[in-house]
Amino acid sequence: MAKLLHPKATAVWLVDNTTLSFKQIADFTGFHELEIQGIADGDVATGVKGFDPVANNQLLQSEIDQAEKNPIYKMKLKYNAAAHDEEKRRGPRYTPLSKRQDRPNAILWLVKFHPELADSQIAKLVGTTKPTIQTIRERTHWNIQNMQPIDPVALGLCRQSELDAAVAKAAKKMDKVMTDDERRKLVSTEQSLEMDNEPRLPSAIDGLENFSLSDPRGDDDEEDNRKDSDFADADSFFNLPSGEDDDDEDDK
Repeated sequence: MAKLLHPKATAVWLVDNTTLSFKQIADFTGFHELEIQGIADGDVATGVKGFDPVANNQLLQSEIDQAEKNPIYKMKLKYNAAAHDEEKRRGPRYTPLSKRQDRPNAILWLVKFHPELADSQIAKLVGTTKPTIQTIRERTHWNIQNMQPIDPVALGLCRQSELDAAVAKAAKKMDKVMTDDERRKLVSTEQSLEMDNEPRLPSAIDGLENFSLSDPRGDDDEEDNRKDSDFADADSFFNLPSGEDDDDEDDK
């Protein structure tokens, strides 16, 4: 759908050169009726030069004539074949020079908070290239240490409706959108291959044959340093102490 060029200047021209009602001018230019009244009173749009919509192929004179005769009639913008489907964009969005330095921060925000978005969607939203997005995803961008995630809508790089539409489209291709906590738990393939294997507990009694409560370290040294005097007479282990009980048993 074609859009009106210079709506405020067009409203100024219509107020000065026609007998249209404030409501008719407001409906055609997209302003509030009180704003049109403010233009007529000289309180709004002071110093703005009028823009003739008829001379600039925006409006037919017949539309003005019909609207002046019928206060209820709403004027229609002249059809322009060149403006057909101008809302549909092809290729990356053009970004003004003053905002291009903010694009990496916007890309970082999209990568962090909307990982479901494809690189092509991010490139279309903020007007960048896929290699730039990839370097930010992999955190290999030359200025990654100084970058801060900033909402591209707040930066003026895209509209909220465009961002919502892109997120909704990407969400349809996924069963669900991962949360921040779920993303933090993800590990890349290279990182998982470099991790050490976790120690496994012995199954059944495997590995427990040599289990001992004593410390085996230094046993050989202690045995070598023992003397004969440290060992008691072997026969003493079999001799019972003398006593009355032994005499009774002998008598029996």
